[in-house]
Amino acid sequence: MRDREKAKPGWVIWFVGLPGAGKSTYGRAVYHALLEQKVDVEYLSMDERRKAYFPAPQYTETERATAYRLFAEEAARIAHQGRNVIMDGTAHRRSMRENMRRLVPRFAEIYVRCSLETAIRREKGRPEGLVMAGLYDQALRRKRTGVQFEGLGEVVGVDTVFEEDPFAECVIYSERDSVEEGRDKVLAFLARWQ
Repeated sequence: MRDREKAKPGWVIWFVGLPGAGKSTYGRAVYHALLEQKVDVEYLSMDERRKAYFPAPQYTETERATAYRLFAEEAARIAHQGRNVIMDGTAHRRSMRENMRRLVPRFAEIYVRCSLETAIRREKGRPEGLVMAGLYDQALRRKRTGVQFEGLGEVVGVDTVFEEDPFAECVIYSERDSVEEGRDKVLAFLARWQ
């Protein structure tokens, strides 16, 4: 009996950037466009997966490192089954993205570039849900006054920096690229892998 041919690994793209930059907006636009093209793709959101890894997240540096390791391993398992994966998560440390690069042969970082001021403005309009509403306002107030807020861990952009990778495969400038322009930029990049 002949061994079945092993499935060719899928690709993984990871939308990264500040909270409120537009990662999920662009990521979901790409995801829906690929589904229309009949591409086998799965969407993983860190905001959703974090609750599975840590039911009561504290957002500490140690917890984040573990959550992003688990997130990357989950995406790699899916890709090694021959499926494609879109990830959406801040991943503020370059080492988190570099770990993903080591796990799959075809990986691309999609950096959603956005100023902190714009991210703060956008985040103010986000309803309470998977991510705490008023995240930036509370973090800035804590930094100014020392007042603590229950459930508010380290906030990327205020308490810790987002480490940019100058070699990210694709950059979306969310303050100027419309959702359609950002989507098409990523789809054009992915076309090179077809």
